[in-house]
Amino acid sequence: MDDNSKFIVVDSTALPDVFKKVLEVKKLMANKGAKSFASACKSIGISRSAYYKYKDSVFSYEEMLVERIVNIYALLKDEPGVLSGLLARLHSLNANILTVNQNIPVDGVAGVNISLKLQGNSSFDINTLNLVAEEKGVVEIKILSAK
Repeated sequence: MDDNSKFIVVDSTALPDVFKKVLEVKKLMANKGAKSFASACKSIGISRSAYYKYKDSVFSYEEMLVERIVNIYALLKDEPGVLSGLLARLHSLNANILTVNQNIPVDGVAGVNISLKLQGNSSFDINTLNLVAEEKGVVEIKILSAK
């Protein structure tokens, strides 16, 4: 995109089908539903040249609108099942776990950084954090960042 480009929001019914098909190809490839862009384009019914022409300019607005990323840090006891219990609790709160980075335990505890994607109406506030902090083996938990 050049310096003069601007984003606009347009109802998809007002756009040519090629833009919707570009989004379908992107989704198909992201889900490994096709082996190559050529086969994905063919199955969706769009030319490869049309896909490549628009792929860097067409994005789904709903995905950007309803998804939020939250990064948390937790200090956990070095006991079997503590991390899996925490992840299960986060999942029960409609959080999709994106990444988990756990440090090697020292002095019976391990630090863990977790990135979550919240969807729909789910939220991650101080009340939610307090619920998660009550999980067995959680020594400390805090939100590092949230979008």
